[in-house]
Amino acid sequence: MNSSGARGRRPGKPDTRAQILLVARRRFLEGGYQDVTLRSIAAEAGVDLALISYYFGSKKGLLSAALALTVNPSDILGRAAQGDLATFPQRALHSLLRLWEDPATGTPLRALLAGAAHDAAFADLVKDMTEKELIDKIATRIGGRDARKRAAAFCAQIAGLIVTRYILRLEPMASMPPDEIIRTYSPPLRLALGGRYVT
Repeated sequence: MNSSGARGRRPGKPDTRAQILLVARRRFLEGGYQDVTLRSIAAEAGVDLALISYYFGSKKGLLSAALALTVNPSDILGRAAQGDLATFPQRALHSLLRLWEDPATGTPLRALLAGAAHDAAFADLVKDMTEKELIDKIATRIGGRDARKRAAAFCAQIAGLIVTRYILRLEPMASMPPDEIIRTYSPPLRLALGGRYVT
């Protein structure tokens, strides 16, 4: 029995975090984001559930760490959605462009998209995460009729921009200054969210 009093559980040793990540990445890829529970990951890793919260904070935090993301885009969009909906597109674009432009955060995100393009399990994981952590939360925030459809349209336009600018590097989008990107994309994003937010 270890010092925590839990029989058969690993204490928080230096290799515990790595073991949790190893199990989590495999489980997420096999079972998807929505269906895999933190409790099941803790059980397979042989650690107390509280250790996952201690190391990663939440399921979303664990996924980000398992996929080597230093920042999760869903956190960025979640914070951007908290203000005035009329200016949500500008805030979202500003935050996401800064995230993708920074090599420290953009490089693992590009690797994530590349993995999704070539691996079906990876693609399903990204899809699950996008639906639960982005589309559903934005739909709840904007409310009203067809909220989820409008949230999905919003996310689809942003995804198109990200792929065009950072993966395919199509011109003129690849070299367009961020301020110009924000001016160009904000109106259609407001339309996607709903006509009453168009200014």
